[in-house]
Amino acid sequence: MTTVRTPSPLRPSSLVDGAAQALSIKYNNLVYELSAAGQDIITLSLGEAFFDLPLPRFDDLAGHGLHHYSHSRGLPELRQRLARYWADFDVPVDPDTEIVVTAGSKVAIYMALLAVIEPGDEVIIPEPFWLSYPEQVRLCRGVPVLVPHDVSVFDLGRYVTPRTRAVVINNPNNPSGRVHTDAELEFVHDLADARGLVVIADEAYHEFVPPETPFRACGSFDPELRHTVTVNSMSKNYGVSGWRVGYLIAHRDLIDQVLKINQHLITCAPTILSWYLAEHFDDILAITRPQIRRVVDLRREVAGQLADIGIETLPGSATFYLFASLGGSTLDSEEFATRLLRESAVSVVAGIAYGESCDRHIRISVGTESPYRVARGIAAIRNLIDATT
Repeated sequence: MTTVRTPSPLRPSSLVDGAAQALSIKYNNLVYELSAAGQDIITLSLGEAFFDLPLPRFDDLAGHGLHHYSHSRGLPELRQRLARYWADFDVPVDPDTEIVVTAGSKVAIYMALLAVIEPGDEVIIPEPFWLSYPEQVRLCRGVPVLVPHDVSVFDLGRYVTPRTRAVVINNPNNPSGRVHTDAELEFVHDLADARGLVVIADEAYHEFVPPETPFRACGSFDPELRHTVTVNSMSKNYGVSGWRVGYLIAHRDLIDQVLKINQHLITCAPTILSWYLAEHFDDILAITRPQIRRVVDLRREVAGQLADIGIETLPGSATFYLFASLGGSTLDSEEFATRLLRESAVSVVAGIAYGESCDRHIRISVGTESPYRVARGIAAIRNLIDATT
């Protein structure tokens, strides 16, 4: 039963009132509501892959203070394990001073921005972007400078002004699955050195890079951590997005600033889950990596299916996303996604969520449905494009 109330007398701040909802979450909340009402939705909108994982047991962790706070930098054992992991990607990390474990990577990005930008500072964000970057910059009272998706990385220098403080690199990219080349990453680092910029590298999908397209960590080009902030999470690679455990790697001077924000906003990441991840770090990866390979293979198959029926996608090979063109449809991406959900019970995310230059696209995720149901969803997309052309 919904309680009807008069409008609230409380006035929201203009900063928050002007912020947009996260469009992908908005669609997924609608999917949850329709599913709860008994409707079968082919869900191609979720930002996660569903893996078969053993039910976690915490019996072997008795005596570790699981129900209490842990260090605000993050559980030391988990920081040490993450440091060893990133050494394999040529990113040297001091677990005592150069990493903070957080409650998910979203807040890690926000805290990094809050720690480095002054009101009015500009942050360069190439499209298609993960949809929270611009809003997080605005919530830090900064100015997002959005770069259309057809602009080359090598042209980013044109967008640098005296107010530019940072550039965000999402590699591999959500929603396109594109993996940056070494030459592109080298250029970004050279630009950062020349213009005094911070490079915020969001690499949350790095395990979803196929073997034929080797992943190169942004931080490997900056071993002294002069200007690079690496943000990642356990969510995607471990199939535990609901656990909300992320982390941030940066120079100790910046980490000390982020740590203050973490202490005032969060205190610490979930202790019991941090212990579990530290103790079972390699075991979980051994279970998820073969499943990651399968979902990346499915992405490749779906890319072929889309091409076969005349639907173009932006270039990409990694993640479990495809960014598909609406072709000759007269609908904008929000209208298209809404009609597809209402009329065909297929959920995707409208491309406008990823930048104005992306409104002729939709994001398709293949991480949560069977190949048969994905194919049904693709057919529904083709049918709606044809019906609205």
